[in-house]
Amino acid sequence: MEKAHVEALESKHAAIQSQIDAEERRPNPDDILLHQLKKEKLRLKDEMLGLTVH
Repeated sequence: MEKAHVEALESKHAAIQSQIDAEERRPNPDDILLHQLKKEKLRLKDEMLGLTVH
């Protein structure tokens, strides 16, 4: 089950990166949205690292 959870987190992480990339390509990117997305991406990464260390 842990492997499936890590894979789900990796998928969410990749989806957020895609959102970040799309937002950064906009003429006037929303800095607040970018901050929120990057914060969530970092949270997911921390969670993945916590699961893979055990």
